[in-house]
Amino acid sequence: MDASGRRVAIVVSRWNELITRTLLEGALDELERLGAPEVEVVHVPGTWEIPAAAKALLDRAERRPDAIVALGCILQGETPHAGLLASDVGSALMGLQTSSGVPIAWGVLTPNTPEQALDRSGLKHGHKGREAAQAAVEMISVVEQVRRG
Repeated sequence: MDASGRRVAIVVSRWNELITRTLLEGALDELERLGAPEVEVVHVPGTWEIPAAAKALLDRAERRPDAIVALGCILQGETPHAGLLASDVGSALMGLQTSSGVPIAWGVLTPNTPEQALDRSGLKHGHKGREAAQAAVEMISVVEQVRRG
């Protein structure tokens, strides 16, 4: 995978910042390792706001990203709120991805506990920020190959 000459944007939630900061650091490190010359980071208050920022990036006439990495952390609680939030955000991002043709990688954690979130942001179960960055770069190539036939 090679991100040379590619524009990648990251939209990251500040909510649950202990986790999202770690996801962001991993994604940035991975994109640098893959050779991305230009990474734009957009911070939003929470995961709910990620689709609006992604759409604004996609609507720009200049400097439109080749891919977007969405990073957030929605901790499950005692009500169905977290599941509804994750579903709505996922649907919005999928709609943006399919309508624009620009890949949007899902780096939004939906753990039951803060410990599970930490495990998925670099401790026991991989690093979902890095993985989302890798997926974004890979999908740039996949989309281009499919378009070329």
